[in-house]
Amino acid sequence: MKHQPFNWPDYIGLMEQLLAVPLDDERRRELEVQLARIAAMAEPLMTFPLPDRQEAAGVYKL
Repeated sequence: MKHQPFNWPDYIGLMEQLLAVPLDDERRRELEVQLARIAAMAEPLMTFPLPDRQEAAGVYKL
C-alpha cells in the first residue's frame, strides 16, 4: 500500500502558529528538508511488523 506524501509546509505552518515560533521562508524550506529526511529514515522502522503480543514500547508506571 502506497502512502500519500505528507504535506510538510502545512504542518510547519500549523506548528509555527501553535508554538508561536515565527520562521522565515529559508528556515521553513530547510525544516521541510530535515523533517522529510527524518521521516524517510523512520519509514523502515515504522513498517517493521511486530507480533500481536509484542508491545511497541515499554509501559512505565510510578
